Amino acid sequence: MKILGIIPARYESARFPGKPLADIGGKPMIQRVYEQCIKTKNLSKVIVATDDFRIFDAVKQFGNVVMTHADHLNGTSRCAEVLEMIKNEGFDYVINIQGDEPLIHPEQIDELAILFRDETAQIVTQAIKEHDLVMLDNPNIVKVIMDEKNFAIDFQRKSTVYPNQPFYKHIGIYGFTTEVLKQIVHLLPTSNEKERKLEQMRWLDHGYLIKVGVTQYESVSVDVPSDVEEVLKFLPDK
Repeated sequence: MKILGIIPARYESARFPGKPLADIGGKPMIQRVYEQCIKTKNLSKVIVATDDFRIFDAVKQFGNVVMTHADHLNGTSRCAEVLEMIKNEGFDYVINIQGDEPLIHPEQIDELAILFRDETAQIVTQAIKEHDLVMLDNPNIVKVIMDEKNFAIDFQRKSTVYPNQPFYKHIGIYGFTTEVLKQIVHLLPTSNEKERKLEQMRWLDHGYLIKVGVTQYESVSVDVPSDVEEVLKFLPDK
């Protein structure tokens, strides 16, 4: 099982321009993410995919990086471009890793990779059990509904399935078989995707099987500059 880890990294961000290069305890954030990824047991290679030479030059100092087109609408299509660039390296799977989680747990990525042992899984992702019922009505917290084999049935922003009981909060890390990744970037958006603003609904609506792993790991994401201070509280080498 040969797995490629890709970390998409854009410079432009409405809430935090230049976010991948934000200083996190003396290192750019993208380096923190990269270093966590290479600690995994199941990734055969890790690559940062960017469209900005500032990020490219920074990553060259410590790891693998490629330049991609600037017109990608999401990280999924950027990953597909990288896969096409290195198609001769024979990867079986691709994991799309968020570039704004400098404390991501290597064990979490390994847990996701193990889901591919189920050969029926075309796409894999994760969820964590959430007991804070206040979040049921929070549209920024995506809820995942699963069947008895842990395949996703639905993704919701306002839950209609879990009235007043713990639910599964979706964690936005994805893995794909290489063939499926090539296919899904050509799918047309569906009404569910447009209404909910959830890319994964496009995949579900087109009949792809999404296996969900329940994890105990959850890392702090950096969305705005003030989030950096929160991350620093948990930095082991600060």
